[in-house]
Parts: sequence; C-alpha cells; structure tokens
Amino acid sequence: MDNLSDTLKKLKITAADRTEGSLEGCLDCLLQALAQNNTETSEKIQGSGILQLFANLLTPQASCTAKVANIIAEVAKNEFMRIPCVDAGLISPLVQLLNSKDQEVLLQTGRALGNVCYDSHSLQAQLINMGVIPTLVKLLGIHCQNAALTEMCLVAFGNLAELESSKEQFASTNIAEELVKLFKKQIEHDKREMIFEVLAPLAENDAIKLQLVEAGLVECLLEIVQQKVDSNKEDDVAELKTASDLMVLLLLGDESMQKLFEGGKGSVFQRVLSWIPSNNHQLQLAGALAIANFARNDGNCIHMVDNGIVEKLMDLLDRHVEDGNVTVQHAALSALRNLAIPVVNKAKMLSAGVTETVLKFLKSEMPPVQFKLLGTLRMLIDAQEAAEQLGKNAKLVERLVEWCEAKDHAGVMGESNRLLSALIRHSKSKDVIKTIVQSGGIKHLVTMATSEHVIMQNEALVALALIAALELGPAEKDLASAQLVQILHRLLADERSAPEIKYNSMVLICALMGSESLYKEVQDLAFLDVVSKLRSHENKSVAQQASLTEQRLTVES
Repeated sequence: MDNLSDTLKKLKITAADRTEGSLEGCLDCLLQALAQNNTETSEKIQGSGILQLFANLLTPQASCTAKVANIIAEVAKNEFMRIPCVDAGLISPLVQLLNSKDQEVLLQTGRALGNVCYDSHSLQAQLINMGVIPTLVKLLGIHCQNAALTEMCLVAFGNLAELESSKEQFASTNIAEELVKLFKKQIEHDKREMIFEVLAPLAENDAIKLQLVEAGLVECLLEIVQQKVDSNKEDDVAELKTASDLMVLLLLGDESMQKLFEGGKGSVFQRVLSWIPSNNHQLQLAGALAIANFARNDGNCIHMVDNGIVEKLMDLLDRHVEDGNVTVQHAALSALRNLAIPVVNKAKMLSAGVTETVLKFLKSEMPPVQFKLLGTLRMLIDAQEAAEQLGKNAKLVERLVEWCEAKDHAGVMGESNRLLSALIRHSKSKDVIKTIVQSGGIKHLVTMATSEHVIMQNEALVALALIAALELGPAEKDLASAQLVQILHRLLADERSAPEIKYNSMVLICALMGSESLYKEVQDLAFLDVVSKLRSHENKSVAQQASLTEQRLTVES
C-alpha cells in the first residue's frame, strides 16, 4: 500500500499539469489497487483529496476519461464514498459525458452515476432534473447491439422508474418502442427479466401503458404465455406469472383497456377469455382479473354478459369451491361484481344462476373473498323477487349478521350492513324482515344509522322505516334495546346531519308511533322542540316533513 500513497501523490502532480502518459499509468495503478482491496484503497483516495481533481479530468476529449469514470464507479461501490463524490462536484461532468460517442466512456460513466446515486432518491431526482432520461433512451436506441451498454441503460431505467417524477419524462420519449424492440430480440430468461423489471414500474403510468400497447408489447406477452403455459420449470413458471401480471396491469388504463377490447372483437380479448377455462391457476387468475378490468364500463359489461362470460366465470368458481385458490375466487367474484353494475345485466345474471354460485362461498373465512361476495350480491338484488328470495335465506342472513361484527375488516362489516339494508329496501317483504329480526340483525341496522357515511346512514334509516311500517311488533324489542329513539333524537338535533338524514329520521319517528313502548320513549325525549325548529329548515322537504311530524306528535300527545 506504500506505493499507493506514492501513486496518489504522483497523480496529484500529473493531474494538475495533465501529463497524459504518466497520468494513465497512475490511473492503472489505482484500478489495480481497487481490484485487490476496494474498501481500503477507497479510504486512501478519500483521504488524499484526489477526488476534487477528477472533475477536471472528466472531459470528452481526454484519453483517460473512461479510466477516471471507472475509478469513480469502483469507489462508489462503498456507501461512505458516495457523498464525497457528490461533494467533489463529479455528478455534473459525468452527466455531460453521457453525450459522448465513445462506448467505453459511456459504459463507465453510466456505472459511475449508477453507483454514486445508488439508493438515493434525492440524487436520482437530481439526475432526472438534469435530463438524463431522454439521453439514456437515445443511447439505448443507438447502442442496442452493445450488450454491456444496454444492460447499463436497463439498470438505470429500473432505478429511475421507481420515482414518480420520472414517469412524465419517460412518457415523452420513445422508451416503449425501444423496450419492446429490445424485448423481441431477447431469448435468454435473465435478459427478459431485466426488461420486465423496467416495464412493470413504467406501466403504472397510463400514458406509457397506451404507448406499450401501441408498440406491440401485448403480442410479446401473449407469446410468452403460450410458450410457457405447459412448463413446470421454475424460470418458465416465473416468466408466465410476470407476463400475465403485466398484461393485467396494462388493462388498468382506460385507453389501453378499450384499445385491447376492440368492441369485444379484439384478438387480445379473445385470447384472455381462453385463459379462464385453462388448468393453470396463474392464467385463471390473470384471465379473471383481466375480465374485471374490461368490465369497467357499461358497454363492455353488456357485451360480455351477452356473449356468455358469466357462465365461464361460474364454471371457474365451481372449480374452486372446495379448498379453492383464494386469489382466483377473489378475482372471479370481482369480475362478476363489475359485470352486475349495468341494470340490464342484473336479470340476465340472476337467471344464469349467479347468486347460487356465489352463495357456495358463504363459508369462506377469507375477508377479501367475503367482501367481493357481498358486493356481488348487493349489485344483483335491485329486483324485488331476488331480494325476497335471498332475504328469506336464513343461512345467508345469519352469516351477514355475523359479518356485521367483523370489526377487524371494515370493508366486510360495511358491505354486510349495506346488504342487510338492501334486502329489506328492495324486497319490502314481511318475511324478509322476520328472518332478519330472528337472526338478530336489527341492532346492526340501528348502528348503521350512525355511520360516518351519509349514504349508509340513509340506507339504514329507509330500511328501519320499512320495518316500522310493515313488521313493527316483532322488531319492537330489538329497536328499543338498540336505543333507536335516542339515536334519532341525536340525528335531528345535530346541525351537521344531512337534509336527507333529518327527513328520513322524521319519517321513521312517525312510523314508530305505532308502538306503545317506543312512542313513550319519543314523548319522554321532547321531540317536539327539535322537530318544530326544523319547520324553518332551508330544505323544503325537511321543512314539510317537520310540519307533518309536529302535527302527528301534537295529535298523539
């Protein structure tokens, strides 16, 4: 290491007067020392103050530029050397060198920048602001035959694409075209994997999704799926998963999704359909997720239901009832839920037997599956007949009441409450109300009336008003013990309650007067004071209902 100290001293002198020959020799010695013991040599370099001189040596004309960049790349492998490199002002001259024509300079410069900025979002953001993205994309296009340079560009893209600020810059280049071109040429799994690692974060951006679709990425992905579907080799299974996941990601953009749907005639859409009956779980999952993504607008949903997609999804779910794959169950139920949104699809899906298939998963203990199951049923029961049939299903109602208490899973709890309320609101059936009373569901509807979401409060109040109008006797005790009257008083007195909440609370008060015990509670709480104030409410419906309620309260007392 003594001659390292000599080399560093000599380098200081030669760097100052730029004697090319002896400079090259010193740089070679440094590279040799770094190869033998990187950490110790780096510490010596830092201590010598030589880094500050490197900024002047990084010029496009100098013959030693590639070696200097190589030394920076090597020392910056050590975390403790990165900030000193930045403080020595090396970033700006390195970025300038990315415009060089010399492939060795480009390679070492890319390595140096990559190592100095490794794991530092702030430094990477600085590079983005300095315009390295368009420069690197251009380099990839020019030097696509140079494997080392291509790899350097891909590593850089992979790091920069993680930053949100990079996406807009990438979108304004032809990165999609270049990556797809490169992808088509790759045969080796490792090389393709590198490109996948860049594509995945880039494809989170909607503009880039569309560019990738237009550049023909989807066709490449479908080809991989076809090649790998029957293989059990670990690499092939991994590549199949990556390709099909990326395919689903591309469908998350509205424009890219619509372009691939092509009115339901698109070859991509047809290929994805064929994944659903496949025996490969990964493909079943990707197929169901893709259908859920295609089902994001009414036109697509109607077309798919008319063309038999529901039966395919039901068959898939049937294959996963016993010890099924939870992710496949979740994805297929998501697709059914989305397909059930357009009004015209509901009756068709009911007559196809969707509710029967969905109910097979009532015993699932997996919250994501429970959540989608509830959402699908809620979408389907707008029709009175369906709501009545489901609402009289004691097994379903008991499970809903149980899930209404799933405090660890707010989504499941919320959807269960909303479905209970919907069964009453859409069926308007005494039998349904009786089933819900017998299963202990009343208290949950009363709690739902205090939800922080106005839409849920409203749904609860309307359902409770129907209970009070149609079947007050059997529900009376449960309504009292859930303190409904006190809750209604609070909702009416609270200035923050929405107009529709005040309106429906008063409708409910009037309906409760049919019960002697509940009416006594109403009298005890001096509702007249609260209601008479609402006669001057700015909302006409609230004011009118207040007058009616006041009359009822006055007459009854």
